[in-house]
Amino acid sequence: MSLMADLQNHEARRSKSARKLIDFVLAEPQAVVSMSIATLAASVGVSEPTVNRFCKGLGLKGFPDFKLTLNAELARAEPRIARDIEPDDSTSQIIAKVFEANHASLTRVLNRLDSQAVEQAVSALDKARSIIFCGLGASAPVAIDAQHKFLRFFTPVVAHTEMISQRMITASLTPEDCLVCISYTGRTRALTEVAELAADTGATILGITAPNSPLATVCTQLLAIEADEDTDLYTPMTSRIAQLTLIDILATSLALRKGDGFDAHLLAVKQRLTNTRQQLD
Repeated sequence: MSLMADLQNHEARRSKSARKLIDFVLAEPQAVVSMSIATLAASVGVSEPTVNRFCKGLGLKGFPDFKLTLNAELARAEPRIARDIEPDDSTSQIIAKVFEANHASLTRVLNRLDSQAVEQAVSALDKARSIIFCGLGASAPVAIDAQHKFLRFFTPVVAHTEMISQRMITASLTPEDCLVCISYTGRTRALTEVAELAADTGATILGITAPNSPLATVCTQLLAIEADEDTDLYTPMTSRIAQLTLIDILATSLALRKGDGFDAHLLAVKQRLTNTRQQLD
């Protein structure tokens, strides 16, 4: 069990002083890492020996060991800040920085993703008469990938990556359909207008986009991806990886929701593809 999880465990709250220390650490973990034992004791209103006894009660050697353990755990939980690529970077530096940026993007989405919102999105997709994925620009390949994954289900699915066809399809939507709008910034006017047109039909509008964006305000359901990447300067590859991962989560969750009987269908789909691949000798 991690230190933070151990602190949240009610069994760890053995005394009034321990409860006060636990509440303070859980509320201000980053601040505690840079505090002296005297500062922490004064902030909580306990003695320094009480702080040391508390740390040893957690199986640690004392307060310095407690701070080292807490700092290491906080470092693991936070995504590393991606470093900018410089013109004189070596190939190995570029490789490291790109991997760091992708890792940070995925970790950031993981830490902020609302599991209940994911469950609600999967329910909407499961009940939908048809599923339409829409994306423009850098989000267009994500919509196409989503179509590829969701073709394995019985529900009719299509991806539209051009604004005219996106606007046309909204005329055919009903309250039983689900329109999935994918936009990292949520500020693409054409896609927001498509969502507004779909809203008039009563269809479920699932947004995979930035919270508090113009697109997000139109959607009936939202899977938020924070827009921390500067999309005005370059094509946002890290954001696209985060979107693709979220599509994977939805497809996997939907397949599991279908139950054991769905495995036979997935196997049949795979068998249809067998003859398209060259066999190794």
